[in-house]
Amino acid sequence: MIPLPGPGNCLTDVPGVSIGNAENTHIRTGVTVIGFDKAMRCAVDVRGGGPATRETNAVGADATLGIAHAISLSGGSVFGLAAADEITAVLSSQEIGVTLVRGVPTVPIIPAASLYDLSNGGDKDWGEMPPYRALAREALSSLSRDMSIGSFGAGYGALAGSFLGGLGSSSLDMGDNSVVASLIAVNSIGSAVMPGGDCFWSWPFEFKEEFGGLKPTSRIAAHEPLPEEIKGGISPGQATCIGVVASSIPLDRASLMRVAIMAHDGLARAIRPSHAPFDGDTIFAVCPDEAPKATPNDVMRIGSAAADCIARAVARGVWAATASTETATAFRTLDR
Repeated sequence: MIPLPGPGNCLTDVPGVSIGNAENTHIRTGVTVIGFDKAMRCAVDVRGGGPATRETNAVGADATLGIAHAISLSGGSVFGLAAADEITAVLSSQEIGVTLVRGVPTVPIIPAASLYDLSNGGDKDWGEMPPYRALAREALSSLSRDMSIGSFGAGYGALAGSFLGGLGSSSLDMGDNSVVASLIAVNSIGSAVMPGGDCFWSWPFEFKEEFGGLKPTSRIAAHEPLPEEIKGGISPGQATCIGVVASSIPLDRASLMRVAIMAHDGLARAIRPSHAPFDGDTIFAVCPDEAPKATPNDVMRIGSAAADCIARAVARGVWAATASTETATAFRTLDR
């Protein structure tokens, strides 16, 4: 059976996963919370040279537990990492997390990554009160199996080359009672769109015109020059794609790490250039925290599907954000 998108074509097609988004339209930033019905096994792979991350060692290759009780994605660069503080406090108050000693607070493990949207024209004069804890609380309270793509959550203030960035998601039903899915906040210095038109680099992976059904009108040179907006240079850490891939099949830690690594291939397929010194590209991978059931061949299939899902999610996020008249108008005069 050829894998096809799941019923929602989004990350929540994987059982036990929910999404919550919150945005501040004045500041032009947002937070996305990925919630779990119960702790998920988690791994992470960071490919960009300028990441803003938290608790990546807690889900790294040498971690003792390697689980996550939720994941925080946000705008705001290093300021956005404060979103995880609020998620930690709320979940701990609900006794969600690891109980190490009776009578002391429960400890949730909340890996987090933030993208750079500080120069997108919004009012960032927040002094000593960045908005990310408040946004995280709002996003956490809106967790749902339904989700919107485009200018939402962590992708609200994002840019992708000369286009709007956004929050994208996609899934693949593998046809064997398993689902692979992705969510990505696209904020890249590289372009998701091929030169000379509106066709996405991801076009070969598209299902049913999910991001416009556009096809290239001419052959693209293998060494097409970088777009003009990139040639001018950008400071480290000012462009980042952050996201999550999920498998409904339980994997061991090493296999889950391999899936996170392979998922980054989707960014390389969808954005040119990607994984640059300026990017903080970070992808978390999650699966049920149960006895592993996947063979090495399964891991190869899941990792390949995760990369395809990321490539499609990038285009879906940019397409949906650009199609939003309200958001596009707000950013029209922005000089990146």
